[in-house]
Amino acid sequence: MPPRPPLRSPPSGGPYTTAPPSPPRAAEQHCLRLLERATTPASLLQPLAFLLKHGLHSNPLVLTRLFSAAGSAAPALLEPLVAALLRPGLPLDAFLLNTLIRAHVASPLPSARRRAAAFFPLMLRRGVAPNKFTFPFLLKSCAAMPGSPAAGLQAHAAALKFGFAADHYVSNTLIHMYSCFGAGFLGDARNVFDRTPKDSAVTWSAMIGGYVRGGLSSDAVMLFREMQASGVWPDEVTVLGVLSAAADLGALELTRWVERFVAREGIGRSVTLCNALIDTLAKCGDVDGAVAVFEGMEERTVVSWTSVIDALAMEGRGKEAVAVFEEMKAVGVPPDDVAFIGVLTACSHAGMVDEGRGYFDSMKTEHGIEPKIEHYGCMVDMFGRAGMVEQGLDFVRAMPMKPNPIIWRTLVAACRAHGRLELGESISRDLLKEYPAHEANYVMLSNVFALTQRWKEKSEIRREMSKRGITKVPGCSLVELDGEVHEFIAGDESHPQYKEIYRMVEEMSRELRRIGHIAATSEVLLDLDEEDKEGALQWHSEKLAIAFVLLRTPPGTQVRVVKNLRVCSDCHAAIKCISQVYNREIIVRDRSRFHRFKDGSCSCKDFW
Repeated sequence: MPPRPPLRSPPSGGPYTTAPPSPPRAAEQHCLRLLERATTPASLLQPLAFLLKHGLHSNPLVLTRLFSAAGSAAPALLEPLVAALLRPGLPLDAFLLNTLIRAHVASPLPSARRRAAAFFPLMLRRGVAPNKFTFPFLLKSCAAMPGSPAAGLQAHAAALKFGFAADHYVSNTLIHMYSCFGAGFLGDARNVFDRTPKDSAVTWSAMIGGYVRGGLSSDAVMLFREMQASGVWPDEVTVLGVLSAAADLGALELTRWVERFVAREGIGRSVTLCNALIDTLAKCGDVDGAVAVFEGMEERTVVSWTSVIDALAMEGRGKEAVAVFEEMKAVGVPPDDVAFIGVLTACSHAGMVDEGRGYFDSMKTEHGIEPKIEHYGCMVDMFGRAGMVEQGLDFVRAMPMKPNPIIWRTLVAACRAHGRLELGESISRDLLKEYPAHEANYVMLSNVFALTQRWKEKSEIRREMSKRGITKVPGCSLVELDGEVHEFIAGDESHPQYKEIYRMVEEMSRELRRIGHIAATSEVLLDLDEEDKEGALQWHSEKLAIAFVLLRTPPGTQVRVVKNLRVCSDCHAAIKCISQVYNREIIVRDRSRFHRFKDGSCSCKDFW
């Protein structure tokens, strides 16, 4: 029997052993492990020091993980790290450059977001081919720069050139990008949408959200109806978009349907969704429904509390809003600056001046919150609504920052409401000198001239507006009936039932005269005789909207109107009478608050 050969060690790297990693590979792996644990700016410093010590600053994988970690854990360090480490000789790949685009897009710093798109030209210059992950990040970066649509158009062209424009994720991001550029690009967003397969809720949600952002909420609701008919099931993002549209339109029936749909289909009632429901129900006039959603929430954030405070404030229920604010503090939820805007607004709309002063003072003394210009604006509004025009003016003069035009216009409105027309004219003239391009400043001065019957000066202001291409926003009122939203503009005859509506308005006018209502012709800021002024008031948009609902609904049905401007004093007085004569509860949401008219009175107690 031949002797057995001696045992030998298997060759290195064979199937029986695993060689220890080489030193550079070990350093790379250790650095990657350190980066995985880097969740704060301080914890990022250790892997950064290790990277520099072991010469890993030319390792694309390590740099990719470093930039990704910096983007999430230390946004302020992202740009300095890129400037220091992204050197001309560094080997680049699509993974690294995609990470850089994504990290910059997600940054809370505007300077980083503006730089995100610049990495795509670098990719092309270095001969790195983009892939399907590149364009969603790139298009999001373009969407973050709505004032520069040219970059987005170039990115779309590049996606077409490289053959990725038809990719589902790219198409969805294109829809989002174009809708972020404003209403003028919604046609481009819709073109992409129409060419995209619509088998995903994401695609529908992108277009619905685009319509809402562009101010076309009616189109958003119609598209949602198409989505339902197509058999694609909405997700939470879709629901949030539809709720935003419903809030804009004051579409309470749609909002209640969405609430039932969420409950029936088991869509998770996340805190975000519940907060959106609270906000939408409140803006549609169902404040009690908003409070009910809030009370049923298992988890509440400061946004939840603030939403309820805002809802109560808009309806003039100041004491209830203050009680919710105090309850929030009692359960240990510290109020933020937005919550203080809510409680100050509540005090303003309810005439609670002393309480408002106390909360304003407590911001710094008790909570360490430095009041912003919005908080000063709430205080000026509160003084103005209460007729304390001089106190409001003194408050503005003592502000630690320069008052913005909104604060001055708030004072002008107070001057007009309380007969201080000379002071209002002086402020309006100063505003026009400093901000000659803003339509509201011309309208305010024009109205002051009309109230003092200085028709020549009013005509001169109107001519100047025409010369500058500035037009006054027309009054518009919306009502929802049987799932459809109807729009009315003063004196408009475009509605299919306008003849019946106008006859109903005339009937309403006769009924109001019968019970002694006299039109407030001082609200007509035109050089007309009294009879013509009364006729002009008769056809205001909210009266047309109310007449339409009275025609189309049985007695006792609640009437809900959403108006884009503040309701005038004549319409306010007339609607109180209409609620009494026709025994209807009428809810009007104007630009600044809710009015609940019932039995001849209004929830605002004529304080608005």
